[in-house]
Amino acid sequence: MNKLPHVAIVGATGAVGREMLVCLSERNFPLSKLTLLASARSAGKKLTFRDEELTIEELTADSFNGIDIALFSAGGGISEKFGPLAAEAGCIVIDNSSAFRMDPGVPLVVPEINPEAAANHPRNIIANPNCSTIITLMGLAPLHKAFGLTGIIASTYQAVSGSGAQGIAELESQIKALASGAPIEKKVYPHQIAHNVIPHVDAFQETGYTKEEQKMLHEGRKILNLPDLKVTCTCVRVPVMRSHSISLTAIFEKDPSVAEARATFSDRAGVKLVDDPASDLYPVPLDTTGQDDCLVGRIRKDQVLPNALALWVVGDQVKKGAALNAVQIAELL
Repeated sequence: MNKLPHVAIVGATGAVGREMLVCLSERNFPLSKLTLLASARSAGKKLTFRDEELTIEELTADSFNGIDIALFSAGGGISEKFGPLAAEAGCIVIDNSSAFRMDPGVPLVVPEINPEAAANHPRNIIANPNCSTIITLMGLAPLHKAFGLTGIIASTYQAVSGSGAQGIAELESQIKALASGAPIEKKVYPHQIAHNVIPHVDAFQETGYTKEEQKMLHEGRKILNLPDLKVTCTCVRVPVMRSHSISLTAIFEKDPSVAEARATFSDRAGVKLVDDPASDLYPVPLDTTGQDDCLVGRIRKDQVLPNALALWVVGDQVKKGAALNAVQIAELL
């Protein structure tokens, strides 16, 4: 783009929308104007951006006239309805929902991994990957470049904020109820989440896998341009407020040593090695919350599969897993 863009955030009052606002400010994103869009019930409210109060406007079909880039974070239904309208108005849509991720005409982008994909957006839509996929691939991309990734066995440990504000509220209310002896209320999750883990994120499919688990397969193949990549995944909701963790076994064409694997993360943008178990140094969710970088540690040789490493990756799913990744895509434009 040859001029400072007029940017909009769709879903500005949600957790990811608010984080997009923070990322634009923190990164001093160059823009001529910022428009905040949300539902009718949020219209008229105000949010602060760079010491200026901005009034939220109601999202309508005519909201995108004159807007150059729209960051969408309002759910798949909103994206499906308003994304094409924005694109037709000449706006480039960066969508955080799953609505367009597997559309062959829509690039799926993690800027540190496949930035070139953002240059070709024939439908004026660019998709942001699933949060767990982004965090996982931030840890695997340096290893793939060096050793050739062929397969992934993953277990995710996903924070309740991945379910939105209601997930956080449910965990908090259940912790208080347990402390006071009050009845436990379950609205968001089918089982008590406080003091518990639930191996169920998103809807179950006929295969027995959930939609969330299949995203790792399909999105990983598209982002890495590896159509034959083998992936099996189990997604687990854990009683953590924010930041997702992923336990990985990664299989490669070459046989990497642990030292060689660790070396791939030196001077790598967006990911840091924290791997000194003897000093109790390894990634934990609290260390990534509110941070841009994903952390990688516990790298070791797998004891079952040849040419395989076991490792642990942690990242803030609201920030790098959603808002920051979208803003970085806008920076590429």
